[in-house]
Amino acid sequence: MYFAALLARTEDGWEASDTELDDVETLSDLADLAREASPDEDTVLVLIEQEDAWFGVVRVDGEDDPRIYVSDAAAAARSSYGEILLTDELLGREPADDADLDALDLDGTEDGEPADGVADGDEEDGGSAEAVPHGPVGDTGILDDLGVTEKELLALTEDALTEIAESLGASETLETVR
Repeated sequence: MYFAALLARTEDGWEASDTELDDVETLSDLADLAREASPDEDTVLVLIEQEDAWFGVVRVDGEDDPRIYVSDAAAAARSSYGEILLTDELLGREPADDADLDALDLDGTEDGEPADGVADGDEEDGGSAEAVPHGPVGDTGILDDLGVTEKELLALTEDALTEIAESLGASETLETVR
């Protein structure tokens, strides 16, 4: 089960809104959704969690590139919402060439080409499962100026979003959309 919310910083404090991520397919879509929540280009945080498996924070400040933190990249990689956050740049990989991917089947072979005896689920020659690290990835200083230090962020586990909201002074606001 997922929970996703937007926290927009305003002159009057934080405003929360529940958000549906069904139409979000890319990080760019997610950033655009966040920007729509704050017409004054204030800071917007997108908070996402999957039960107690992982959580992510995306920070959008005006037109700046989004900043991302994911608590457990390997767990998030098994999630459709997590995959949105786990960009090649965040994982330290070279971006995939979409033209090359279009000609490949889901198993990584070209159309009609046999998989050379590789059984389903095998990750021969360092497949994507090995490329995603276990543990946190991203900008650990994402919330430093908002009252959550890098050390505190890395220590969060269960109820992480609640603890983040408490540190921001927005716990009641977040609970209204939970």
